[in-house]
Amino acid sequence: MSSQSDALQRARTDYEHHMRTCRQCHADTVPCAVAKHLLRLYNNARRTAAHP
Repeated sequence: MSSQSDALQRARTDYEHHMRTCRQCHADTVPCAVAKHLLRLYNNARRTAAHP
C-alpha cells in the first residue's frame, strides 16, 4: 500500500515542480505537452490509490 501512496506523492510532486519551473507553462495559459503527460500520470496514480 505504501508503494501506491509513494507513487501518488511522487507524481503530484513531479507535476507541481514542472508547473513551477516550466517557462512555457508560465508564459502560456495552456499547459505544455510535458505538463499534460505528468498530470495524466498523477491522475492514473490517484485512481489506482483510490481503488485498493
